Formats: sequence, structure tokens, C-alpha cells
Amino acid sequence: MNRTKQVVLAINPGSTSTKIALFSPTQLVWQEQRDHTAEDISSFANVASQFGMRLSHLDALLTRAPQEVEFQGVVGRGGLLQPLASGTYAVNRRMLDELREARWGEHASNLGALLAHDIALRFGVPSFIVDPVVVDELEEYARLSGWPDIERRSIFHALNHKAVGRRAALELGRSYPELALVVAHLGGGITVGAHRYGRVIDVNNGLDGEGPFSPERCGGLPLSGLIAYAARHGDKAEALASRIAGRGGLVDHLGTNDAREVEKHIAAGNQKFRLVYEAMAYQIAKEIGRCVGALGCRPHAIVLTGGLAFSTWLVERIQKKTESMAHRFLVYPGEDELSALAEGAWRVLDGLEEAREYS
Repeated sequence: MNRTKQVVLAINPGSTSTKIALFSPTQLVWQEQRDHTAEDISSFANVASQFGMRLSHLDALLTRAPQEVEFQGVVGRGGLLQPLASGTYAVNRRMLDELREARWGEHASNLGALLAHDIALRFGVPSFIVDPVVVDELEEYARLSGWPDIERRSIFHALNHKAVGRRAALELGRSYPELALVVAHLGGGITVGAHRYGRVIDVNNGLDGEGPFSPERCGGLPLSGLIAYAARHGDKAEALASRIAGRGGLVDHLGTNDAREVEKHIAAGNQKFRLVYEAMAYQIAKEIGRCVGALGCRPHAIVLTGGLAFSTWLVERIQKKTESMAHRFLVYPGEDELSALAEGAWRVLDGLEEAREYS
């Protein structure tokens, strides 16, 4: 006879998929995902209006979940909120209202708390978010730009950065707050952070276009060139924003955001594809070097993660330029955000930390 397992439901809404999983305190119990076509998404005016569609798909997925489970909580990916300290947050009314209104910006992750809250109500359990993209631990001097009226913002892959930082600590036989690390999340967007003793003291804002270019984002641009381009083409802010994040980087240069396709062209001798991919590796290495400078010491490790970390071609070129900067060079390909969400929820449910309040 099967024993009932206590589980947490983790929900990760992305731009083109919704992933869910059930986790016990010690293991993955079940996982599924629903992919969304461009046509599915384009029919909605904004992210919040996708809620009904995403919820119906979640309900369909949950009908296939194991029945011998008892829900203890539901956790969603955190979205664009006001700047926050790292940690697990209980979903509350203010958070839900601000995400529905997209008060701090539009992003698919805004749906995480909304979906988690709705499903948690059905089971009478708490709902949480963990380390949303707006985690802000920047040093005060890292916020300043050359214009007093434009301040740098901390928006990065905080959930995976923190999870990978803890994973590296386990491998190094230390605790995360004891370490100095440079963590590079290499995905559709790329963020590279300086982790000093449990805090990300500086990181490029990949959403706003800082740092290296990536498969879908343009990265830092020469400002005079950007101003001249905008004047020449008469582009409005919305058009420029979509090209900066979504249609920049590899997509703009090569017409694809798929690293596997890029590598196929390189293997076939296409020199343009080689040059662009080399340039991306070069810019990532430069950003890692910048973060080493921000730490002010030789890091215990440089850590690469995210989907692009599966690319041996790319990783080898980054490693060649940066491994001498740190004591260790670690690679954890992919991202396990569902697991990171569940771990954050279980830390609260097991009494290891208190849930933070969004206020």
C-alpha cells in the first residue's frame, strides 16, 4: 500500500512554457510542463491576462499528478516587484495587486505568485515566492551611474544564482555565506554576479541591456550609436525596448537564439557565426573579470550555469580566458529553478527560516 507523501507544488511560468513539479523534503516526486506557442501568447494584451489560460493548463497537468500526496504549500517563481532582500516570501494581497497591475514591469514570472495563490487556496495551504528577479543586495556605490537621475537596478536570475551558489558551497565543503564567488547564468538572458559572503554585491541588469549580449538581448551598447540609431529611424521607446530584450543578441545577428544551430553553422565553416559566438564568449569573460574586480579578492570559484553551459564550445572559450582568476572553475549546466523554489518553501515549512513579508 502506498504511503501518502507530503509535498510542495512548485510553479515556474516562463515566456513560452509553464513548468510544475511536486517535491517532498528530499526528492522530486513528479514533474510536467506545458509549452505555449507564440500564437497562444500573442493573443493576450498583457501578462496578467494570461492567468486564466495558464491556470486551465495547470489544472489539466495536475490531473496527471500522483494521488498519494498531501500538499503542504505551493510556491511560484517571483516576478517584478519592488527591490527585495533574498529569501522566501509569503504571498499577500499587496504582492498580488502589484503583480496584476504590473506596477514594476511586465514579465511572465509575474504569474508565479498569482497561480500559486489560487491553487494554494483550494488546498488550504500557504503560498510563497522565493528569490524573485528583483533581489537587491547591491553595494550603494554599485547603484550609481554617470547620470545622477539614472540609478542602476538589480534585476537578475536571482533564484538560480542563489541555488547554484549553495550547490558550489557544498562541492567546496563550505557554507555559501563563507564564500566569494562569481556566478554566470547563461540563458536567453545572461547575468553575471559578484557573490560576496552570501550577498550579490554587484550584477549586470540583463533585462535592461547591461553586460554581455546573449541569445535574445543586445547587452551594453555604445550610447552615441544608440542615440544616432534612434534619431535616424525615429523608433519609439517601445520598439527600442523590444529590440534590446527579445530581438537582440544572436537573434539580431544570426536570426536564431538556438546555440545548437549556431554550432552547426560553425562546424560547417560559417565564419560569421563563429565570429558572433566568439564575441559573446569574449563579452561573458569580460563581465566575469569585472565581477572579480568588484569582489576585491580572488574568488573561491567561477561558476557557469544556465542552458548555454551545455555548450562545450562556449564554455571552453570562457574557461580559457577566466579560470586563472579563481581557485576553481565549476560548471552546472541548465537551471533547476523548480527545485530551488521547493527548497525555499521547505526551509520555511520545516522551520529553518521564517517567511518574509512583502510590504
